[in-house]
Amino acid sequence: MIATLQINDVSKTFNNENEKVHVLDNINLSVKNGDFLSVIGPSGCGKSTLLKLIAGLDLDYEGNIVVGSQEVNGPSKERGFIFQEHRLFPWLTVEKNIAGNLSLKDSDTRKKVDDLISLVNLKGFEKAYPRQLSGGMSQRVAIARALLRNPEILLLDEPFGALDAFTRSHLQEALIDIWGKNKTTMVLVTHDIDEAIFLSSRVIVMDAKPGRIKANVTIDLPYPRRRTSKSFQEFRTVILNHLDHKAEDAEDWSI
Repeated sequence: MIATLQINDVSKTFNNENEKVHVLDNINLSVKNGDFLSVIGPSGCGKSTLLKLIAGLDLDYEGNIVVGSQEVNGPSKERGFIFQEHRLFPWLTVEKNIAGNLSLKDSDTRKKVDDLISLVNLKGFEKAYPRQLSGGMSQRVAIARALLRNPEILLLDEPFGALDAFTRSHLQEALIDIWGKNKTTMVLVTHDIDEAIFLSSRVIVMDAKPGRIKANVTIDLPYPRRRTSKSFQEFRTVILNHLDHKAEDAEDWSI
């Protein structure tokens, strides 16, 4: 498969007033077309920073990042970004939030928006405003909005972190369904070990201070996955071991 994302020798340093903070160190990573990659690691390991570099939101780093055939030199419609907060426009309806600056009077846009509303299971809520939606529904709108322009890669920065456990589990299943139907390459940053295993074809485990790739774990479990299965628990143990956490000492992790 063609690599949708190629990260080559990427390092990142923040210059604070009194010191330099080395956040990322020599990151090398290749993500194939249609892959679902999760990045997990302790706080401060540079997970979200790496996602912002891929998105082109920060260009002050060493090395280079290529998406498709183009080196990243700024934000692009080829890279959709989902934040932890949905960031919908409160004065726009669901369908208009998804359409953004595109006109719903255009037949092609209208069809794409309608198809995406069906894809994220929001039929009947086209005319609803964000204040009328639950947190999980709002995140579905955000996902649909990011998919409208058919990005080569969808970047997700802990998109379910602020949701209750039931809604988070429901949206994880919805995201797998969207990924299975759309085959968009996805890169997810998460603190949740179970979420990473449940969703991903591959999990990157990072070390902190500075952030380095510690392990690259292929999750070769068939979909749909059961969190209670023996094989699922074995992958959880593998990742915890890479994180240098014993299972009984894992309070800092969502497991």
